[in-house]
Amino acid sequence: MKALAARRHDRRAPVVLLLLALLLTGALYAVLAPTTADAAAPTATADQVELGEKLFQANCATCHGPDATGTDEYPSLVGVGAAAVDFQVGTGRMPAQMNGPQIQAKPVQFDQDQIAALAAYVASLGPGPSVPTADQVDPAQGDPANGLDLFRTNCAMCHNAVGAGGALSQGKYAPNLWGTTPTHVYEAMVTGPQSMPVFNDATLTPDEKRDIIAFLELQGEGSPGGIDLGSLGPVSEGLWAWIVGMGLLIGAAVWIGARSS
Repeated sequence: MKALAARRHDRRAPVVLLLLALLLTGALYAVLAPTTADAAAPTATADQVELGEKLFQANCATCHGPDATGTDEYPSLVGVGAAAVDFQVGTGRMPAQMNGPQIQAKPVQFDQDQIAALAAYVASLGPGPSVPTADQVDPAQGDPANGLDLFRTNCAMCHNAVGAGGALSQGKYAPNLWGTTPTHVYEAMVTGPQSMPVFNDATLTPDEKRDIIAFLELQGEGSPGGIDLGSLGPVSEGLWAWIVGMGLLIGAAVWIGARSS
């Protein structure tokens, strides 16, 4: 009995138990962790990659280099993934029209097949975020109430509390999100274009991203509280109060004074 008790209180027992707990935690995480957008990425064909390379050489290599590794002024595209290409080209930001503090959206210059081919070629250069699936960006499967909380915690400081956009420093701005497709919203979150930070799955899970999309789908469809004043928050509301509200009060005071004299 004494020998059993001595083994039971061996000084190495806590270390063994800690290692077993870490092993069990890792196994559970591997089984229960949510899948990422890359797990559901469609496989690109060789023909699609070949077409994408031709389009890249004709339209993108001047800035990003013939092998997409970038130049002194423009970034490398190796490892940015298909999602970054689909967002930048699909919103018309790329190919860029001019230099400036921020690349602006403009009419799209390629059809969807060409955009997919460009994305497939860039994705073949190195692993990166893939284009999300239809389920991942379906607003009907999201929770807009949770999306509101997540958006105001992570996004409202730049994009405004309802996604109407806002000014940033050095001539940059956060764009209005009301006309942005759910796919492009998701892609912006996982790639972090320009001044936007990257919200990977450790920061916002795929379900939480879909909740944010569900919230944004309800914005810009009217204001149940009356005139929205551009949905720009206290600036436009305060301006309205001072100019219109105070103006009416001053006018009323002048009118009363004139009537009493």
